[in-house]
Amino acid sequence: MMPDLTWNHYSRSLVRYANLGFSMDAARMGMEPDWMQSMEPANATAMQHIAAIEAGAVVNTDENRQVGHYWLRNPALAPTELIRTAIENDIVKIEEFAAGVEQGVIRPPGQERFTELLLIGIGGSALGPQLIDQALRQDGKGIPLHFLDNTDPGGFDRMLTLLDGRLEGTLVVVVSKSGKTPETANGMLEVQSAFTKRGIDFAKQAVAVTQEGSLLDQTAVREGWLDRFPMYDWVGGRTSVMSAVGLIPAALGGIDIRSLLHGASTMDALTRFSADPMQNAALLLALAWHRAGHGQGDRDMVILPYCDRLSLMSKYLQQLVMESLGKEFDRDGRVGHQGISVYGNKGSTDQHAYVQQLREGPDNYFATFIEVRRTREQQQPSILVDAAGSTSADYLQGFLRGTRQALAEKGHPSITISIPEVNATTVGALIALYERAVSIYASFININAYHQPGVEAGKAAAGGFLAMLSQVRDHLQGHPGEGLTAERLANALGESDIEDVYHALTHLVANRRGFQVIAGGVPSDDVFQFVAA
Repeated sequence: MMPDLTWNHYSRSLVRYANLGFSMDAARMGMEPDWMQSMEPANATAMQHIAAIEAGAVVNTDENRQVGHYWLRNPALAPTELIRTAIENDIVKIEEFAAGVEQGVIRPPGQERFTELLLIGIGGSALGPQLIDQALRQDGKGIPLHFLDNTDPGGFDRMLTLLDGRLEGTLVVVVSKSGKTPETANGMLEVQSAFTKRGIDFAKQAVAVTQEGSLLDQTAVREGWLDRFPMYDWVGGRTSVMSAVGLIPAALGGIDIRSLLHGASTMDALTRFSADPMQNAALLLALAWHRAGHGQGDRDMVILPYCDRLSLMSKYLQQLVMESLGKEFDRDGRVGHQGISVYGNKGSTDQHAYVQQLREGPDNYFATFIEVRRTREQQQPSILVDAAGSTSADYLQGFLRGTRQALAEKGHPSITISIPEVNATTVGALIALYERAVSIYASFININAYHQPGVEAGKAAAGGFLAMLSQVRDHLQGHPGEGLTAERLANALGESDIEDVYHALTHLVANRRGFQVIAGGVPSDDVFQFVAA
């Protein structure tokens, strides 16, 4: 359906927050007045759900947990004095720790100060800090930040090579709520081993961000780590960026964490009460998602930030939206297979990539343009780049408006979110906007946005494969020189999944000394053996 492109429709459809310099245009999302009116009861219910979340209701009923990420930027909302005080104390402690590191009061043994920061985490424990660092770090401020967010041996080697000769001045922050996350635990052990090989006391340069009493917390206490900061049961990884998870690396990077929190709390306040979508940007955003995908996620969400500093926004929102909304069952136990697929990169780069398909391919998405009105951090004399007197900023704006118009001409829906510049306040506001839109949309479709059973299922399956891999390895090592096909070995081990056994064998050949394969014509003819050194 062709969206209404008239000026009057645009003017009536724009939500603006002057104190943030923020605006959101959903005029091209095809939300007709009759449909908007039909959603009014759902709007009212959604706002009641938001109020219940902020009041401390156990809304993550599957895991019997409160959902408290909104309290992190406004501790006064916390349901108990204990939680409120803990949040306030955490922020102060983080600021004091960062100041101590900056001033050299907190420093590695034998060094004047820490010179590198290495964060080990996964998912939201890394994506949030990465987004904040890329968006807000200013040249010359803070400690350079590096990440290990996978269990890729090559990734470990590459990072440790990069830090070679600088480990003596590297501060390591390990982030894991339970301390049992394998990817994070593996990264920690690899880094710890590198420290040991260089004769460096890892504990004196390590900080844990974890839940009190967790395996990681116990390790940090037992080994005497430099410091510990809390994660809470009521904050999920994908909404943890305003906790110690995101605030510690941000503060150490010289970023104003108070302004980040202020931006988020300001957006929360502006979208807290009103059930009128033309006063509530988060509600309007959720309604746009609902309308575009007919409440079933029928359209993908394409995120196009026109600013290099926000190029990780699509990756960050991919986890926030897809992990929160991708659910098989609703709250009443009915099968629904909900979700919204999210992808994207940055403009105008993508005009040379997949915008061709967006305009002329399948009508299965809606675009979200994120406009930053001024991307150059300091006002400088404009460099003219053509005979017409245009600047590079003019071209960026032209490409944004041109792409937006080109999509509209083909009837493709789009949203445009505008901020004045990328700073701690506006980034905090953007994060809060999407977190609240996720909560509201979850109310519309009646799902629990705060658990992740699919992720847990993947972890369980991985655990089963690892147990089988150990059996395969032990059997071949226990029978050196004996050649076995995957099927024969599976039968010997009592394993029903021959393909998994085959993948275990090929993995061992590629990664462990002594394991060999004699390739046959097809995989079922391959013969594997272990040859002792």
